[in-house]
Amino acid sequence: MREEPQWYVVRTQTKRERLAAQHLRELEGVEVFCPMLRYRKATRRGKVWWEEALFPGYVLARFELAERQRAVGHAHGVRGFVKFGSVIPPVPLWFVDEMRETWQENSQDDVLTVKPRFEKGDEVELAHGPLQGLRGSVVEVMPSIERVKVLLEFLGQPQMVDIDLFSLLLPRRPLPQENIP
Repeated sequence: MREEPQWYVVRTQTKRERLAAQHLRELEGVEVFCPMLRYRKATRRGKVWWEEALFPGYVLARFELAERQRAVGHAHGVRGFVKFGSVIPPVPLWFVDEMRETWQENSQDDVLTVKPRFEKGDEVELAHGPLQGLRGSVVEVMPSIERVKVLLEFLGQPQMVDIDLFSLLLPRRPLPQENIP
């Protein structure tokens, strides 16, 4: 009697999630979900787009454990499975379905592009440059040129400064009250 395919957490080699997912997809009877994040990061070379796995070091794979465990565990880029003792626990189907549905609504080819989002009045902190560590309030957002105007308290006086979006730490927004027990 054949068992029903289930989702499992597969451990990958460091920074090899995409490679492991590609090789797992080539195996018959294996379905893979490897959500990726794409974001822009300020570096010494300037602003660079980065892509990395939502779950670094892991992918989700759906297969019949008894029949495919060996092939999946030895696929290129795979290090093994998440286990509790000797048991490889399945991931609940509802969790994976909900995550895939949300991901597919907001992403393209399992890659979700994340952009900094600031609003007028947000309290921010400068992360780079000579004013690093100073806190201020967003006065104006200029998304077309990826800059914001921030009102800072500097040398005892308020100063309006144009700042690169990627030089600010994202503001912390309070959780909605209904989610707090």
